Amino acid sequence: QVQLVESGGGLVQAGGSLRLSCAASRSIFSINGMAWYRQAPGKQRDLVASITSGGATNYADSVKGRFTISRDNTKNTVYLQMNSLKPEDTAVYYCYAELRTYSSGPYFPYWGQGTQVTVSS
Repeated sequence: QVQLVESGGGLVQAGGSLRLSCAASRSIFSINGMAWYRQAPGKQRDLVASITSGGATNYADSVKGRFTISRDNTKNTVYLQMNSLKPEDTAVYYCYAELRTYSSGPYFPYWGQGTQVTVSS
């Protein structure tokens, strides 16, 4: 069973930076789209940023210019560099990826377990 393993969350002061990482737990055939979502207490899970297999990116308006999503296909890993963090960025961050485990198989959606990001004012 493939899992997405996240790391890099924590507590940071407003204006600080964090870098989240998410990697597949074992070898897979290929990855299609990858993304980061976040969910604050009492709110729905929202898209933060996404990146296609070709490297095209998309960001929520609230993080444009502050967050950068990237991927390393050789490591089956997606990153989220978060700069100029604000208290309203506080949430559990989840990575998402569409994975194919063998060459003729379909892509299936996978979610990470979530990592807490807390920004203090």
